[in-house]
Amino acid sequence: MNKIKFQLSFMMFLEFFIWGGWFVTMGTFLSQSFNASGSQLAQAYETQSIGAIIAPFIIGLIADRYFSAQKILGFLHILGAVILYLAGTSDDFLSFYPFVLIYMILYMPTLALVNSVAFRQMKDPSKEFPPIRVFGTVGWIVAGLIIGYLGWESQKLLANTFYVTASASAILGVFSFSLPDTPPTADKGDYSISKILGLDALSLLKDTRYLIFFVSSILICIPLAFYYQHANQFLNELGMPKAAAVMTLGQVSEALFILLLPIFLKRYGIKTTLIVGMLAWVIRYILFAYGDIGENAWMLIFGVILHGICYDFFFVSGQIYTDHKAGNQFKSSAQGLITLATYGLGMLVGFRLAGYITDQYTNASGHDWTQIWIIPSGFALFVLVFFMLTFKNEKIKLKDE
Repeated sequence: MNKIKFQLSFMMFLEFFIWGGWFVTMGTFLSQSFNASGSQLAQAYETQSIGAIIAPFIIGLIADRYFSAQKILGFLHILGAVILYLAGTSDDFLSFYPFVLIYMILYMPTLALVNSVAFRQMKDPSKEFPPIRVFGTVGWIVAGLIIGYLGWESQKLLANTFYVTASASAILGVFSFSLPDTPPTADKGDYSISKILGLDALSLLKDTRYLIFFVSSILICIPLAFYYQHANQFLNELGMPKAAAVMTLGQVSEALFILLLPIFLKRYGIKTTLIVGMLAWVIRYILFAYGDIGENAWMLIFGVILHGICYDFFFVSGQIYTDHKAGNQFKSSAQGLITLATYGLGMLVGFRLAGYITDQYTNASGHDWTQIWIIPSGFALFVLVFFMLTFKNEKIKLKDE
């Protein structure tokens, strides 16, 4: 592995170690520490969506126009380290919420920035990106294993997740300044409102295929929000030992399937790849609905393992597809746009819906999880059918074809 590949891989490792180190268990943390309701969990998790909605404006205004992407990345992570630490010291939900809101506004733009830095170093992203991105998955796995191994869930010590990830954020912040220079590519002299705000990337939506993909991305993220917000809480409530560690099986699966993406995209095209990803969401939630920690424990485990297909075949392939569609001048804006679609608009609706539904199915023993999981499964099926009927297949050709 040459120097640049190592740098990009380490960048991805820390980027997703930070996110996976506190975000997965936040619902359990809030329930244990503050006895938070489903609607409060929704408020906390939807800060991700607020950050994602703001992200394209930050990227379009700054990264594509005035400053190198790696420098902005470093600044955001150093500031984020301070905010994460303060979040861990909170005494109640009211004091916790402002910190997680500010942090997500800082963090969500970095998802587009790391992609932008990586893609700019590559001649053939569809081939070169997956082996680099897989280290982000490894980072998420390591974070979950640490939490599970140290027993922070069962011992109600999840505040430690914020302290550990704050340290990792500080390290990535400093390291970012050593990354390959990724200077702005947009014209500083063009001060039209659409370009200053990064809305020039919306021109991608003139392409019918990309428009359908964009709409489908928003819709599929509604059921996705249920997993992020409640899966760890669900497994802990059922009595799954070391639930955070168990959930890393999803990232192990993700690490394997991401390496298959170039082959799958080359052979079947983007439509089949995205369909497989959406179908996996339908199956996963059915497995969650009827699984338990007894004889049907395999259903829960298999549902977690399906995360590799759910995430890679829709979200990572979507990032590659977006880079394929974007022109050279506004790649950062384009990545910010898909971040808005996948983590912003759709998940904002999804988090609120998940919180509302979870509160509706609260009972003496906790929640009626069968009813809760059936709803996102049905919605994912609706999106799958819509996409299959409207999207025309398109192959993303590799450079050596």
